[in-house]
Amino acid sequence: MGSKNSDLMLKSYCSKCGKVRTEFTGVPTCSCGGIMIPKIDFKYREGDFRSNYPYLSRILSLGEVETPMVDFGQLKMKLEYFSPTFSYKDRGSRVLISALTSSLPEGSEINEDSSGNAGASISAYGRAAGYKVNIFVPEKTREGKIEQIKAYGAAVHSVRGSREDVSRAAMSHKGYYASHVLNPEFRDGMRQISYEIFRQLGHKSPRRIFVPVSAGTLLLGMISGFEHLLASGEISKIPEFVAVQTEAVCPLCAAVNGFIYDPSNIPDSVADALVSRNPPLLDLMVEKVREYGRCITVSEDEIVESRKILAENGYYVEYSSATVHAAATKISRVEDSVLVLTGNGLKTP
Repeated sequence: MGSKNSDLMLKSYCSKCGKVRTEFTGVPTCSCGGIMIPKIDFKYREGDFRSNYPYLSRILSLGEVETPMVDFGQLKMKLEYFSPTFSYKDRGSRVLISALTSSLPEGSEINEDSSGNAGASISAYGRAAGYKVNIFVPEKTREGKIEQIKAYGAAVHSVRGSREDVSRAAMSHKGYYASHVLNPEFRDGMRQISYEIFRQLGHKSPRRIFVPVSAGTLLLGMISGFEHLLASGEISKIPEFVAVQTEAVCPLCAAVNGFIYDPSNIPDSVADALVSRNPPLLDLMVEKVREYGRCITVSEDEIVESRKILAENGYYVEYSSATVHAAATKISRVEDSVLVLTGNGLKTP
């Protein structure tokens, strides 16, 4: 299953052993079990999407646009739900599935585990590429999200147990494990959000960015984008990243802020997209947040109130997206800050 041309692969290296990936191996992780980290070895290029993703020989498109950034009082909001499947996950799916088309023939089977949004996104792009798509979801996934996944033509497998049980089911199924968490191409797709913010602010970085965090692909991918801009000489400083989690599910904030978090405690939360209790990318997230920012938790009441405020001003978002607004209310100075609103409110009406 080796790639015929190493230039048509994202260069990446193992977080554990440092080994550089040179061919498509059929699994998303290193042979030692380590996480693969994207290695961007060229300068930022002002231009179209392809210019900053040179390893893609084919680029799938479902009508993506540069998502709007709007003023909201002293804040700015990046409306990532202006995406084909109505969530920011399309950034990653577009790059991951486009990359797979260089190595996996049409008709291949791909598997993903998701609580909803990633499953819908991988389904849409995977089916557009001609793949048979299996999405493994937690038993309590909202019916509306399951219906969206099915609408794209994917097979849905409901799994009883923890989020980790769902991942294991997807990993062990026949076909390629197109994990949005483990495949570095998915995380790499998030760089594009950073470039858009940079351009929309007149070729500069904001002071601060609020990001909702679950598995960590958005956080790590956006930081990678700003690191790329810094290394390319386009900006002089990385913005502060404020990682936002719920009080119900907060492994990153517990690690960064030094309090006890019990992943076996399973309280329900309205923010059903922020459910990763033992995220595989946790160590990488802790490292980056300690270097560039901080982590804030928000309560259920605060999330519900923030979604209400946003909706009453015309912005209808998922509860998971509203967490960033709730976090911003806890900081005294929010000027020159950007809230990343990740999902459309119709996903969790």
